[in-house]
Amino acid sequence: MYANYFYPEVATTGQILTELAEGLSDTFDVTVICEVPSYAQKLEDKYKAYRYYFEEYAGMRIIRVRVPEVNKQSKISRIKYILSYFFNSIGATFKAGEFDLVFAVTQPPILGGILGTVGKRITRGKLMYQIMDFNPEQIIAVNYSGNKLVLNTMMWWDKRSCKKSDIVVTLGRDMQETLFNRFKGRKIPKNVVINNWIDETRIMPLPKDNERVVAFKKRYGIENKFVIMTSGNIGLYYDFENILKIMGQFKDDDSVAFVFVGDGLVKPRLEEYAKEHGLRNVVFVPFQKKENLVYSLNAADVHIVTNAKGVKGISVPSKIYGILATNIPIWGILERGSEAWRIIEDSHCGILVEAGNYEELHRSLWEIIQKKEKFVEEHQTGRAYLEENFAKQKSIDAYRDALQAL
Repeated sequence: MYANYFYPEVATTGQILTELAEGLSDTFDVTVICEVPSYAQKLEDKYKAYRYYFEEYAGMRIIRVRVPEVNKQSKISRIKYILSYFFNSIGATFKAGEFDLVFAVTQPPILGGILGTVGKRITRGKLMYQIMDFNPEQIIAVNYSGNKLVLNTMMWWDKRSCKKSDIVVTLGRDMQETLFNRFKGRKIPKNVVINNWIDETRIMPLPKDNERVVAFKKRYGIENKFVIMTSGNIGLYYDFENILKIMGQFKDDDSVAFVFVGDGLVKPRLEEYAKEHGLRNVVFVPFQKKENLVYSLNAADVHIVTNAKGVKGISVPSKIYGILATNIPIWGILERGSEAWRIIEDSHCGILVEAGNYEELHRSLWEIIQKKEKFVEEHQTGRAYLEENFAKQKSIDAYRDALQAL
């Protein structure tokens, strides 16, 4: 398994891949190739001396590869980090031996797929390619680059990775449609939809007077507030800057707290905007450790699930599964027909607004705040839907079946 982020990383991707590897380890002999822990942009001294580190975790063999400390605000720094992970992972593959199966993900963008195809050749195994995010479609959607030569080259390589895979996994129905559109008129690679999940035995609804939930709210000054929260990556693909401007129109309402939990490329800009415009009811909270996530999630009265306009079919915001597990209502700011939109619509667990419709965004937020108790009471339906459709074991079993079928 090429995991990029893996235990003990706090990134959602790392947690999902760790749980998947753990869940499959009772059936398969699992070796994970991943970076040394670096998501927090700092390396421990023990990971600075060598190129490869051989460890064991939960009965699995782990080969960690050295990467440089990365400044996520610098493109050059990010490129150095990505290339180090890529080439060192190829080197680690030669040390891993032959395998029946290779599992790769779309991280780093494009190179994750290439890594999978290289690993397939080296190990002589069958390849499962999991598409967490479609690129270059994601890059195009957020205008991160307009270089057509680069984008066309990226598309060629990732389509090649799909073709070389023995099976492609997408995380939602809309993403499967994107895969079909890539190969319209040509042979579509063998594929399956397997949704992400949350461990519903660890994340569950807690009463508002739970001691740890109350302590979290007190620590960040949001006790006795109606808390509207976003939790996870505060990155490019969520339109947070425009959403924050809408929140700013409610800055004089002391009964409400808008809480951003996590970190990401956009967070410094949000903090600066909130400070400049005196948004006293906007609060920024660091990433929470996995064992504390259940308390921070339950501190919300409403959770935000969002993707920027143009991201439909490119990725699925994985935070939705943890929110469903808490049974807390959702303010969904998404494109109609996207996987997350369909989940919220089917489960009746929140209110939906088209991404980019800022007039409707303001109106819906006003409605949520004005009808606090009624809104919460009417939309506590997510947990039952999660248990029926996205239980952790159900998704892991789907991966096991697909791998064994190869």
